Amino acid sequence: METGQQKSDAIWQMGIFDAHCHPTDIVASIQDIASMKARVLTVMSTRAQDQDLVQEAAKKYPLHTSNDDFTDPASRYVVPAFGWHPWFSHQMYDDLNGDIAPDQIEHYKSVLTPRPDDVAFVEALPSPRSLRQFLLETEERLQECPYALVGEVGLDRSFRLPQGPSAMTGDMKSKTGGSEEDYTPGTREGRPLSPYRVDLNHQKTILRAQFELAAKLRRPVSVHSVQAHGLVFDLMQALWKGLEKPSKAQRKKTKDAANAFAGDNQPIRNTDSNPPPFPPRICMHSYSGPPEALKQFLAPTVPADIYFSFSTAINFSNTSTAKVTNVIKAVPHDRILIESDLHCAGERMDQLLEEIVLKVCEVKGWTAEEGAKQLKENWMKFVFG
Repeated sequence: METGQQKSDAIWQMGIFDAHCHPTDIVASIQDIASMKARVLTVMSTRAQDQDLVQEAAKKYPLHTSNDDFTDPASRYVVPAFGWHPWFSHQMYDDLNGDIAPDQIEHYKSVLTPRPDDVAFVEALPSPRSLRQFLLETEERLQECPYALVGEVGLDRSFRLPQGPSAMTGDMKSKTGGSEEDYTPGTREGRPLSPYRVDLNHQKTILRAQFELAAKLRRPVSVHSVQAHGLVFDLMQALWKGLEKPSKAQRKKTKDAANAFAGDNQPIRNTDSNPPPFPPRICMHSYSGPPEALKQFLAPTVPADIYFSFSTAINFSNTSTAKVTNVIKAVPHDRILIESDLHCAGERMDQLLEEIVLKVCEVKGWTAEEGAKQLKENWMKFVFG
Protein backbone atom coordinates (compact mmCIF):
# COMPACT_ATOMS: atom_id res chain seq x y z
CA MET A 1 0.00 0.00 0.00
CA GLU A 2 1.27 3.46 -0.90
CA THR A 3 2.21 5.75 1.95
CA GLY A 4 1.12 9.38 1.93
CA GLN A 5 4.63 10.47 0.99
CA GLN A 6 4.83 7.94 -1.84
CA LYS A 7 1.53 9.20 -3.23
CA SER A 8 2.72 12.79 -3.04
CA ASP A 9 6.02 11.96 -4.73
CA ALA A 10 4.26 10.03 -7.50
CA ILE A 11 1.87 12.80 -8.50
CA TRP A 12 4.50 15.54 -8.47
CA GLN A 13 6.89 13.40 -10.50
CA MET A 14 4.19 12.93 -13.14
CA GLY A 15 3.22 16.60 -12.93
CA ILE A 16 0.11 18.49 -11.86
CA PHE A 17 -1.79 20.66 -14.33
CA ASP A 18 -4.10 23.28 -12.79
CA ALA A 19 -7.06 23.74 -15.14
CA HIS A 20 -8.39 26.95 -13.56
CA CYS A 21 -6.87 29.55 -11.24
CA HIS A 22 -6.60 33.31 -10.62
CA PRO A 23 -3.11 34.21 -9.36
CA THR A 24 -3.28 37.63 -11.03
CA ASP A 25 -5.75 38.67 -8.31
CA ILE A 26 -2.60 39.11 -6.20
CA VAL A 27 -0.05 40.22 -8.77
CA ALA A 28 2.95 39.89 -6.47
CA SER A 29 2.33 36.15 -6.28
CA ILE A 30 3.09 35.68 -10.00
CA GLN A 31 6.80 35.59 -9.17
CA ASP A 32 6.11 32.61 -6.89
CA ILE A 33 5.07 30.44 -9.84
CA ALA A 34 8.76 29.80 -10.55
CA SER A 35 9.17 28.05 -7.19
CA MET A 36 5.90 26.10 -7.31
CA LYS A 37 5.71 22.35 -7.84
CA ALA A 38 2.77 22.60 -10.27
CA ARG A 39 3.90 22.13 -13.85
CA VAL A 40 1.24 24.29 -15.55
CA LEU A 41 -1.26 26.90 -14.41
CA THR A 42 -4.25 27.72 -16.62
CA VAL A 43 -4.82 31.32 -15.56
CA MET A 44 -8.22 32.95 -15.97
CA SER A 45 -9.11 36.56 -16.65
CA THR A 46 -12.45 37.91 -15.49
CA ARG A 47 -12.76 41.68 -15.87
CA ALA A 48 -11.14 44.86 -17.22
CA GLN A 49 -8.37 44.98 -14.63
CA ASP A 50 -6.85 41.53 -15.18
CA GLN A 51 -6.80 41.00 -18.97
CA ASP A 52 -3.32 42.54 -19.39
CA LEU A 53 -2.08 40.88 -16.19
CA VAL A 54 -2.97 37.41 -17.46
CA GLN A 55 -1.28 38.14 -20.77
CA GLU A 56 1.87 39.35 -18.98
CA ALA A 57 1.94 36.23 -16.79
CA ALA A 58 1.79 34.06 -19.91
CA LYS A 59 4.73 35.96 -21.38
CA LYS A 60 6.70 35.43 -18.17
CA TYR A 61 6.11 31.67 -18.24
CA PRO A 62 5.51 31.07 -21.96
CA LEU A 63 4.17 27.94 -23.58
CA HIS A 64 5.66 27.75 -27.07
CA THR A 65 4.20 24.55 -28.50
CA SER A 66 2.10 21.61 -27.40
CA ASN A 67 5.35 19.63 -27.51
CA ASP A 68 7.05 21.68 -24.79
CA ASP A 69 8.77 19.49 -22.20
CA PHE A 70 6.01 18.91 -19.67
CA THR A 71 8.02 15.99 -18.28
CA ASP A 72 10.75 18.28 -16.96
CA PRO A 73 10.13 18.77 -13.22
CA ALA A 74 11.78 22.19 -13.50
CA SER A 75 9.45 23.49 -16.22
CA ARG A 76 6.77 26.03 -15.35
CA TYR A 77 4.16 27.28 -17.78
CA VAL A 78 1.18 29.63 -17.77
CA VAL A 79 -1.63 29.00 -20.24
CA PRO A 80 -3.77 32.16 -20.38
CA ALA A 81 -7.53 32.38 -20.67
CA PHE A 82 -9.24 35.59 -21.76
CA GLY A 83 -12.87 36.24 -20.96
CA TRP A 84 -15.47 38.28 -19.09
CA HIS A 85 -16.93 36.71 -15.94
CA PRO A 86 -20.70 36.83 -15.29
CA TRP A 87 -20.06 38.69 -12.01
CA PHE A 88 -18.96 41.65 -14.14
CA SER A 89 -21.31 41.16 -17.10
CA HIS A 90 -23.33 44.26 -16.12
CA GLN A 91 -20.27 46.35 -17.02
CA MET A 92 -20.75 45.49 -20.70
CA TYR A 93 -23.36 46.85 -23.09
CA ASP A 94 -24.53 44.96 -26.15
CA ASP A 95 -23.63 46.86 -29.31
CA LEU A 96 -23.30 43.88 -31.64
CA ASN A 97 -26.15 45.25 -33.72
CA GLY A 98 -24.53 48.66 -34.05
CA ASP A 99 -26.10 50.30 -31.01
CA ILE A 100 -24.36 53.38 -29.65
CA ALA A 101 -23.03 53.70 -26.11
CA PRO A 102 -25.98 54.02 -23.71
CA ASP A 103 -26.43 56.46 -20.86
CA GLN A 104 -24.75 54.92 -17.83
CA ILE A 105 -27.73 55.16 -15.50
CA GLU A 106 -30.18 53.84 -18.08
CA HIS A 107 -27.85 50.99 -18.99
CA TYR A 108 -27.56 49.75 -15.42
CA LYS A 109 -31.26 50.15 -14.82
CA SER A 110 -31.90 47.98 -17.86
CA VAL A 111 -29.51 45.12 -16.96
CA LEU A 112 -29.84 44.96 -13.16
CA THR A 113 -32.66 43.35 -11.25
CA PRO A 114 -34.48 44.62 -9.32
CA ARG A 115 -34.33 47.86 -11.28
CA PRO A 116 -32.13 50.08 -9.08
CA ASP A 117 -33.58 53.30 -7.68
CA ASP A 118 -30.35 54.08 -5.84
CA VAL A 119 -28.80 56.65 -8.19
CA ALA A 120 -25.66 56.98 -6.07
CA PHE A 121 -25.07 53.21 -6.33
CA VAL A 122 -25.46 53.26 -10.12
CA GLU A 123 -23.28 56.33 -10.57
CA ALA A 124 -20.49 54.63 -8.59
CA LEU A 125 -20.38 51.75 -11.07
CA PRO A 126 -17.79 51.90 -13.87
CA SER A 127 -18.72 53.32 -17.24
CA PRO A 128 -20.16 50.46 -19.30
CA ARG A 129 -17.88 48.96 -21.96
CA SER A 130 -18.61 47.98 -25.55
CA LEU A 131 -19.11 44.25 -26.03
CA ARG A 132 -18.04 44.60 -29.66
CA GLN A 133 -14.77 46.29 -28.70
CA PHE A 134 -14.07 43.72 -25.99
CA LEU A 135 -14.52 40.87 -28.47
CA LEU A 136 -12.10 42.54 -30.90
CA GLU A 137 -9.51 43.01 -28.15
CA THR A 138 -9.97 39.46 -26.93
CA GLU A 139 -9.60 38.04 -30.42
CA GLU A 140 -6.28 39.88 -30.73
CA ARG A 141 -5.10 38.39 -27.44
CA LEU A 142 -6.15 34.92 -28.50
CA GLN A 143 -4.39 35.27 -31.84
CA GLU A 144 -1.22 36.38 -30.07
CA CYS A 145 -1.41 33.36 -27.73
CA PRO A 146 -2.20 30.36 -29.96
CA TYR A 147 -2.91 28.05 -26.99
CA ALA A 148 -4.98 30.52 -24.98
CA LEU A 149 -8.47 29.59 -23.83
CA VAL A 150 -11.64 31.63 -23.55
CA GLY A 151 -12.47 32.04 -19.87
CA GLU A 152 -13.68 32.61 -17.30
CA VAL A 153 -17.17 32.98 -18.73
CA GLY A 154 -20.57 31.72 -17.72
CA LEU A 155 -23.88 32.27 -15.94
CA ASP A 156 -24.62 32.81 -12.26
CA ARG A 157 -28.11 32.98 -10.75
CA SER A 158 -27.03 33.60 -7.17
CA PHE A 159 -24.39 36.34 -7.14
CA ARG A 160 -25.21 39.91 -6.14
CA LEU A 161 -23.25 43.05 -6.91
CA PRO A 162 -21.04 44.29 -4.08
CA GLN A 163 -21.38 47.70 -2.50
CA GLY A 164 -18.72 50.26 -1.79
CA PRO A 165 -14.99 50.21 -2.55
CA SER A 166 -13.00 46.99 -2.65
CA ALA A 167 -11.97 46.00 0.86
CA MET A 168 -10.39 42.94 2.42
CA THR A 169 -11.67 41.32 5.56
CA GLY A 170 -9.23 40.24 8.23
CA ASP A 171 -10.15 36.62 7.53
CA MET A 172 -9.32 36.98 3.84
CA LYS A 173 -6.03 38.70 4.64
CA SER A 174 -5.03 35.86 6.91
CA LYS A 175 -5.82 33.30 4.21
CA THR A 176 -3.73 35.00 1.58
CA GLY A 177 -0.99 36.45 3.75
CA GLY A 178 -1.51 39.66 1.83
CA SER A 179 -2.79 43.12 2.55
CA GLU A 180 -5.65 45.06 1.04
CA GLU A 181 -3.23 46.84 -1.30
CA ASP A 182 -2.03 43.50 -2.72
CA TYR A 183 -5.31 42.80 -4.48
CA THR A 184 -5.84 43.71 -8.12
CA PRO A 185 -8.58 46.40 -8.37
CA GLY A 186 -12.09 45.28 -9.20
CA THR A 187 -12.24 42.21 -6.98
CA ARG A 188 -15.51 41.47 -5.17
CA GLU A 189 -13.80 40.00 -2.10
CA GLY A 190 -14.60 41.44 1.30
CA ARG A 191 -17.38 43.82 0.26
CA PRO A 192 -20.97 43.73 1.51
CA LEU A 193 -23.48 42.72 -1.12
CA SER A 194 -26.23 44.83 -2.63
CA PRO A 195 -29.67 43.42 -3.51
CA TYR A 196 -28.92 43.72 -7.24
CA ARG A 197 -28.27 40.88 -9.68
CA VAL A 198 -27.54 40.93 -13.41
CA ASP A 199 -30.50 40.01 -15.59
CA LEU A 200 -29.99 36.47 -16.90
CA ASN A 201 -30.82 37.44 -20.46
CA HIS A 202 -28.01 39.98 -20.39
CA GLN A 203 -25.65 37.37 -18.94
CA LYS A 204 -26.63 35.02 -21.76
CA THR A 205 -25.88 37.68 -24.38
CA ILE A 206 -22.36 38.18 -23.01
CA LEU A 207 -21.77 34.43 -22.71
CA ARG A 208 -23.08 33.57 -26.16
CA ALA A 209 -20.85 36.19 -27.80
CA GLN A 210 -17.81 34.65 -26.08
CA PHE A 211 -18.86 31.11 -27.02
CA GLU A 212 -19.09 32.28 -30.63
CA LEU A 213 -15.60 33.80 -30.46
CA ALA A 214 -14.24 30.53 -29.07
CA ALA A 215 -15.98 28.68 -31.89
CA LYS A 216 -14.50 30.99 -34.51
CA LEU A 217 -10.94 30.45 -33.26
CA ARG A 218 -11.47 26.80 -32.21
CA ARG A 219 -10.49 27.47 -28.60
CA PRO A 220 -11.57 25.60 -25.47
CA VAL A 221 -13.68 27.41 -22.89
CA SER A 222 -13.71 27.43 -19.09
CA VAL A 223 -17.26 27.94 -17.83
CA HIS A 224 -18.53 29.26 -14.50
CA SER A 225 -22.02 27.98 -13.70
CA VAL A 226 -23.85 28.55 -10.43
CA GLN A 227 -27.44 27.33 -10.26
CA ALA A 228 -27.48 27.58 -14.04
CA HIS A 229 -26.24 24.27 -15.48
CA GLY A 230 -29.42 23.74 -17.47
CA LEU A 231 -29.30 27.28 -18.87
CA VAL A 232 -25.65 26.86 -19.90
CA PHE A 233 -26.48 23.59 -21.63
CA ASP A 234 -29.48 25.14 -23.40
CA LEU A 235 -27.22 27.88 -24.74
CA MET A 236 -24.63 25.37 -25.94
CA GLN A 237 -27.37 23.29 -27.52
CA ALA A 238 -28.70 26.31 -29.39
CA LEU A 239 -25.25 26.80 -30.95
CA TRP A 240 -24.93 23.24 -32.24
CA LYS A 241 -28.59 22.74 -33.17
CA GLY A 242 -28.73 20.67 -36.35
CA LEU A 243 -25.09 19.59 -36.00
CA GLU A 244 -25.51 16.89 -33.37
CA LYS A 245 -23.71 13.60 -33.80
CA PRO A 246 -26.02 10.95 -35.24
CA SER A 247 -27.43 8.38 -32.86
CA LYS A 248 -26.37 4.75 -33.11
CA ALA A 249 -29.57 3.96 -34.93
CA GLN A 250 -28.92 6.71 -37.46
CA ARG A 251 -25.36 5.51 -38.02
CA LYS A 252 -26.60 2.03 -38.73
CA LYS A 253 -29.02 3.39 -41.31
CA THR A 254 -26.70 5.83 -43.01
CA LYS A 255 -23.29 4.68 -44.09
CA ASP A 256 -22.26 8.19 -45.06
CA ALA A 257 -23.04 9.49 -41.59
CA ALA A 258 -21.02 6.69 -40.03
CA ASN A 259 -18.03 7.59 -42.20
CA ALA A 260 -18.37 11.31 -41.52
CA PHE A 261 -18.37 10.94 -37.76
CA ALA A 262 -16.05 7.91 -37.57
CA GLY A 263 -17.22 6.57 -34.24
CA ASP A 264 -19.16 7.54 -31.15
CA ASN A 265 -16.57 9.84 -29.62
CA GLN A 266 -15.20 11.70 -32.64
CA PRO A 267 -15.95 15.43 -32.84
CA ILE A 268 -17.23 17.06 -35.99
CA ARG A 269 -14.38 17.84 -38.37
CA ASN A 270 -14.66 21.13 -40.23
CA THR A 271 -12.13 23.17 -42.13
CA ASP A 272 -10.68 26.33 -40.59
CA SER A 273 -12.53 28.34 -43.21
CA ASN A 274 -15.86 26.90 -42.10
CA PRO A 275 -15.63 26.15 -38.35
CA PRO A 276 -18.67 24.80 -36.54
CA PRO A 277 -20.55 27.47 -34.55
CA PHE A 278 -19.75 26.07 -31.11
CA PRO A 279 -16.58 25.71 -29.02
CA PRO A 280 -14.78 22.40 -29.58
CA ARG A 281 -14.10 21.72 -25.90
CA ILE A 282 -15.83 23.09 -22.81
CA CYS A 283 -14.88 22.70 -19.15
CA MET A 284 -17.51 23.13 -16.46
CA HIS A 285 -15.18 24.43 -13.77
CA SER A 286 -15.62 23.40 -10.11
CA TYR A 287 -18.72 21.56 -11.34
CA SER A 288 -21.44 21.62 -8.71
CA GLY A 289 -24.36 19.95 -10.49
CA PRO A 290 -25.88 16.60 -9.51
CA PRO A 291 -24.79 13.31 -11.13
CA GLU A 292 -28.03 13.15 -13.12
CA ALA A 293 -27.24 16.42 -14.89
CA LEU A 294 -24.10 14.88 -16.39
CA LYS A 295 -26.22 12.86 -18.79
CA GLN A 296 -27.19 15.84 -20.95
CA PHE A 297 -23.60 17.09 -21.20
CA LEU A 298 -22.25 13.62 -22.01
CA ALA A 299 -25.00 12.45 -24.36
CA PRO A 300 -23.50 10.65 -27.39
CA THR A 301 -25.14 13.17 -29.73
CA VAL A 302 -23.32 16.17 -28.17
CA PRO A 303 -20.76 17.33 -30.77
CA ALA A 304 -18.47 19.20 -28.33
CA ASP A 305 -16.21 17.52 -25.77
CA ILE A 306 -17.40 18.48 -22.29
CA TYR A 307 -15.00 18.25 -19.34
CA PHE A 308 -15.60 18.71 -15.62
CA SER A 309 -13.03 20.08 -13.20
CA PHE A 310 -13.03 19.88 -9.42
CA SER A 311 -11.38 21.81 -6.59
CA THR A 312 -11.14 21.37 -2.86
CA ALA A 313 -11.81 25.09 -2.42
CA ILE A 314 -15.29 24.85 -3.98
CA ASN A 315 -16.37 21.24 -4.28
CA PHE A 316 -15.11 19.97 -0.93
CA SER A 317 -15.63 23.13 1.11
CA ASN A 318 -18.80 21.81 2.78
CA THR A 319 -19.00 19.10 5.42
CA SER A 320 -21.15 16.87 3.18
CA THR A 321 -19.14 15.51 0.26
CA ALA A 322 -21.42 12.67 -0.82
CA LYS A 323 -22.81 14.64 -3.77
CA VAL A 324 -19.48 15.61 -5.32
CA THR A 325 -18.08 12.13 -4.64
CA ASN A 326 -20.95 10.62 -6.64
CA VAL A 327 -20.41 13.15 -9.42
CA ILE A 328 -16.69 12.36 -9.66
CA LYS A 329 -17.51 8.65 -9.80
CA ALA A 330 -19.92 9.32 -12.66
CA VAL A 331 -17.61 11.50 -14.77
CA PRO A 332 -15.79 9.42 -17.41
CA HIS A 333 -12.09 8.90 -16.68
CA ASP A 334 -11.07 10.93 -19.73
CA ARG A 335 -13.28 13.95 -18.99
CA ILE A 336 -12.14 14.91 -15.50
CA LEU A 337 -9.78 17.79 -14.66
CA ILE A 338 -8.49 19.31 -11.43
CA GLU A 339 -8.00 22.92 -10.39
CA SER A 340 -7.09 25.11 -7.45
CA ASP A 341 -9.42 28.05 -8.30
CA LEU A 342 -7.12 30.07 -6.05
CA HIS A 343 -6.37 33.79 -6.33
CA CYS A 344 -2.75 33.55 -5.18
CA ALA A 345 0.13 31.50 -6.62
CA GLY A 346 2.59 29.76 -4.32
CA GLU A 347 2.76 27.03 -1.71
CA ARG A 348 -0.96 27.16 -0.82
CA MET A 349 -1.90 26.61 -4.45
CA ASP A 350 0.39 23.57 -4.65
CA GLN A 351 -1.17 22.23 -1.46
CA LEU A 352 -4.72 22.56 -2.80
CA LEU A 353 -3.73 20.92 -6.09
CA GLU A 354 -2.16 17.94 -4.34
CA GLU A 355 -5.24 17.57 -2.15
CA ILE A 356 -7.68 17.48 -5.07
CA VAL A 357 -5.54 15.08 -7.12
CA LEU A 358 -5.34 12.65 -4.21
CA LYS A 359 -9.06 13.05 -3.53
CA VAL A 360 -9.96 12.27 -7.14
CA CYS A 361 -7.62 9.26 -7.07
CA GLU A 362 -9.30 8.01 -3.90
CA VAL A 363 -12.80 8.37 -5.37
CA LYS A 364 -11.84 6.84 -8.71
CA GLY A 365 -9.83 4.01 -7.17
CA TRP A 366 -6.67 5.05 -9.01
CA THR A 367 -3.14 4.79 -7.69
CA ALA A 368 -1.48 8.18 -7.38
CA GLU A 369 0.63 7.52 -10.46
CA GLU A 370 -2.34 6.30 -12.51
CA GLY A 371 -4.41 9.28 -11.49
CA ALA A 372 -1.73 11.89 -12.15
CA LYS A 373 -1.06 10.35 -15.58
CA GLN A 374 -4.75 10.32 -16.50
CA LEU A 375 -5.32 13.89 -15.29
CA LYS A 376 -2.29 15.09 -17.24
CA GLU A 377 -3.56 13.41 -20.41
CA ASN A 378 -7.01 14.93 -19.89
CA TRP A 379 -5.59 18.44 -19.49
CA MET A 380 -3.47 18.01 -22.63
CA LYS A 381 -6.52 16.88 -24.61
CA PHE A 382 -8.69 19.68 -23.25
CA VAL A 383 -6.17 22.43 -24.04
CA PHE A 384 -4.63 21.14 -27.27
CA GLY A 385 -7.39 18.94 -28.69
